[in-house]
Amino acid sequence: MSDNDSQPDRGFGYKKTSFSWVWIAATAALCVVFFLALVPVAAQGASSPGAPGSALAQNAQARRYTALIQNVFEFIQRNYIREVDPNVLFEGAMRGMFESLEDPYSAFMPRSEMQALRHTTQGSFGGVGLYITPGRGSYVEVAAPIEGTPGWRAGINPGDLIIGIDGESTGTLSMDQVLARLRGEVGQDVELLIRRDTIDFYVTLTRAVIEVPTTRHAMIGETGYLRLISFTPMTAARTREAIAYFQENNFTSMILDLRNNSGGLLTSAVEISSLFLDGGLVVRTRSRIPFENRDFNATHQMIVPADIPLVVLINRGSASASEIVAGALKDRGRAFLVGEQTFGKGSVQQVYPLDGAGFRITTARYYTPSDASIDQIGIPPDREVRPPQYSDTEVANLGELMRAARIPDFVRENPQAGNAALEAFSNALSQEFDLPVSLIRRLVRNEQNRTVIAPVFDIEYDVQLIEALDILRSGIWPSLMPTRSLRALQDEREQMEQEFALAS
Repeated sequence: MSDNDSQPDRGFGYKKTSFSWVWIAATAALCVVFFLALVPVAAQGASSPGAPGSALAQNAQARRYTALIQNVFEFIQRNYIREVDPNVLFEGAMRGMFESLEDPYSAFMPRSEMQALRHTTQGSFGGVGLYITPGRGSYVEVAAPIEGTPGWRAGINPGDLIIGIDGESTGTLSMDQVLARLRGEVGQDVELLIRRDTIDFYVTLTRAVIEVPTTRHAMIGETGYLRLISFTPMTAARTREAIAYFQENNFTSMILDLRNNSGGLLTSAVEISSLFLDGGLVVRTRSRIPFENRDFNATHQMIVPADIPLVVLINRGSASASEIVAGALKDRGRAFLVGEQTFGKGSVQQVYPLDGAGFRITTARYYTPSDASIDQIGIPPDREVRPPQYSDTEVANLGELMRAARIPDFVRENPQAGNAALEAFSNALSQEFDLPVSLIRRLVRNEQNRTVIAPVFDIEYDVQLIEALDILRSGIWPSLMPTRSLRALQDEREQMEQEFALAS
């Protein structure tokens, strides 16, 4: 160490002192800014006293925090180390406010989500038929292809990454920009570069009119089978078309499949219920906002006669509008429910636009005709039928099979495989991976259906559908009806819980 190194650094000491004064001055300035923001509010509060928790006190507090938020926003804009896009601060603040509600159904919705919601509520758009989501790394991921669309027919799978569109990498594109490139004029081609696992390949798709899927239907013998995929403005019209088809084919019973239907428009749910009910209450909403307290009644447009036996299929994926329909048909004694307990989304959200973006917020809870709230509870089936359950070992073996990609490879290499070849392949995999042969057969068939429009129903492996058909064909449906209301079931459960608590 030299002498110069051992001497005190007067210049450095001077800088430290100067920096400290700057820091103190900046902090004082910030305090002054917030103080000035609070003074008018404090003055207002002084002139309008209110007890803590009163409406006046809460209004004064709200104005105070609004002023604080505005001043912090402006302070960051002026003083942060680099310039910040005001929209970034705006979206961050909005997300934070809605996250603080701790309500999974109330949230800020950026432009991409609002655009997707508009397409859903409008019913159709020009595109390739792929639901996308932020994916691994910087690329978007395919959440699911829409059945019967160009993306579905091309064999694009959930989990595939879209890494390029028309020669442009998607790594630097936002979700809005990717959506804008996928959608466009009907009849035009768009080339996608897809990454599946470690394999990259090109797919050329021709844009088509994409109608948001709402229904699929078919006859199973004398039973009309209708699956509702979502509740949009088009759902009631498509349902009427399906019922007209059933009537032309002289149906004697009906199955309404609401499984894995996560909901949609409340008005659509009421319209669907009205096709099975001759007037009367469908659902009631209750809120602290007076105009949100409403009764929604069937519109006297019943087209399925009351003497047509009706079974409704439900599972854990049935939520929101699906539960409104299932709850109304059960409580009104119109349908027998088969499957599993539903999800339990018994709250109502309103969506509000906000400068291209928007937000959804919970404003009410809904109640079934028997005055039961199913929020975070769900609707139990009248007859529980669960899909096949697999052991931990079988789940691990299934994971090995999926990673080995043996089934996709076989289907790709043997597109015209007959029943004998499929049977032999399934039996061999069953023994190799120690899995039920029925599971292997179903996986093989599902892979074969990826590049075609999948069958409307599955009467070979769908145990819940099989049970519904057995009930209708056996003629016991009238003896099962009406079932107990949801309110009665909830009261009984609460009484049992109270008795159990007293006993323990």
